[in-house]
Amino acid sequence: MPWFGMDIGGTLTKLVYFEPKDITPDELDKEAEILSNIRKYLTKNSAYGKTGHRDTHLQMDDVEIRGRRGSLHFIRFPTAEMSNFLSLAKSKGMAQLVTTVCATGGGAFKFEENFRKEVNMKLAKFDELDALIKGILFTETHNRSECYYWENASDISISEEKAFDFSQPYPFILVNVGSGVSVLAVHGPDNYKRISGTSLGGGTFLGLCCLLTGCHTFEEAIQLATKGDHRNVDKLVKDIYGGDYERFALPGDLVASSFGQMNSKERRNTVSREDLANATLVTITNNIGSIARMCASNEKIDKVVFVGNFLRVNPISMKLLAYAMDYWSKGTLKALFLEHEGYFGAIGCLLQFNGELNSHFSNELLT
Repeated sequence: MPWFGMDIGGTLTKLVYFEPKDITPDELDKEAEILSNIRKYLTKNSAYGKTGHRDTHLQMDDVEIRGRRGSLHFIRFPTAEMSNFLSLAKSKGMAQLVTTVCATGGGAFKFEENFRKEVNMKLAKFDELDALIKGILFTETHNRSECYYWENASDISISEEKAFDFSQPYPFILVNVGSGVSVLAVHGPDNYKRISGTSLGGGTFLGLCCLLTGCHTFEEAIQLATKGDHRNVDKLVKDIYGGDYERFALPGDLVASSFGQMNSKERRNTVSREDLANATLVTITNNIGSIARMCASNEKIDKVVFVGNFLRVNPISMKLLAYAMDYWSKGTLKALFLEHEGYFGAIGCLLQFNGELNSHFSNELLT
């Protein structure tokens, strides 16, 4: 059985490792010794090389997958570091194991030949949206504190995280924020459709922040954004009307034009890196929130669930999204968030593997 599920995205690769605790006698052989060494390496460390990290706070214990009990570990690294990941995997003996790894995301196609050549692994590829839905439902069932919302969303300065009962989820709008954004209407575990999306997502935020501020990592970009003030960059309603636009109930502090102040040389000379990062975050978040609200309105669904690695270490965006949902819907829409954020695709494709190559993929994988 392959104990790995991978979601190889455009910016970040997510790896879910299932560590079985009930070792069987059949596993006590030479191959199992290699697996044991890999297991020890993965579970005894929280960092791998310079860019790989295990999110220890997300670990799930006493989980059952196909009759085996164990723990789920959650590991991430930049997709740009794939060659280093494969070299590390090879050095740990993975190339000695003829095995299949469950994978989803565009990288499952892009890097398939690299996996075969470097570590002797075949990739069983699964549709990323199928995997995403299955991963969410499985995780929520096994972690009752998975879903939460921000109470007092109308005031970001005092909003607080609160648990939400997601045991009766349908229907809901699912907004998956990765490098880009996909929006789904979900009416059941096998009944969903992609209804919208945008190319302006987490990859856009990071790319623009790198250009505008000289930062190098997502974490650095978020730290800058947390300290900045977008009002020094954006043009607000009050900058145009001198106050509120009362006819349409638009408050003066509402953004009228993202980066609208930056046509002024004087304003450009006084703006900080932190302000630019915050304005970039607000721009991307407002766009996502606007699309999500319109989709929810069109589908007549009042629950909107946001997932994806854009939300990792990023409470400021969650609060902004919660505020946008609450404000523009006049309190009728609730923005929901999930603890395991961007790992659901990796979980879902691991769950779908049935112990043998699915016939849908077998011809492709065996050629």
